[in-house]
Amino acid sequence: MASLIDNDAHRTEIFDSLPYYDNDLEQNPTLRGKVERELAREPKPPQTLHPRVPPAIELFKDKPGLAAELARVEAHQPLAPLDTIRYQLPAPTSTPGTDEEWQQALNNAQSQLEHQRIRHTNLALLQTYGPNAWRIHNYLLEATAKQAETALEELKQRTTDVNRERKNSQTRIGNQLTSLENKWTELISSILQIEMANVALDAEVDRLNKKEAELASM
Repeated sequence: MASLIDNDAHRTEIFDSLPYYDNDLEQNPTLRGKVERELAREPKPPQTLHPRVPPAIELFKDKPGLAAELARVEAHQPLAPLDTIRYQLPAPTSTPGTDEEWQQALNNAQSQLEHQRIRHTNLALLQTYGPNAWRIHNYLLEATAKQAETALEELKQRTTDVNRERKNSQTRIGNQLTSLENKWTELISSILQIEMANVALDAEVDRLNKKEAELASM
């Protein structure tokens, strides 16, 4: 449904429609083809998101190692095999070994021992504090998920309420339009009947005038 409003300085074209009420496209299949061709000529909508839509979250932006691991999982790539060379204690290759080779082997053994000591400490800390920390982490995740679900349900409910209100309003206005259109049709039909009656009366008056003139001439 389109309407034109004429002003003194310019003409403003306003387009309005009642999609829950208008069924012109269903009643006139040829009209649907015209609408589709008209829409095909329209410029494509912008691909950019609305300014109120938050930007996409970039995971592990400051942690390239985790970002690379996430990319590997998304690409369905297998996990790299564990490097066991770093856990070995190679002895000097030459016989007899030089002092430098033995010093390197000793430094490697000390590094492995320190690594195992730190690992044992971390495992002890994890065994003591890990379960509670994991429970708290899961609790926070569940609370965040519930908040997101609640916000989503509220948004869906608001969308449903808006659509229901629009449908009720358009149905009510559509019924008024139908009533006014029927009344307009009845008035037009009455005017046509009156005009036809006037034409018949004029013809009858002309006939009577002619008959009166004939009688007067006799």
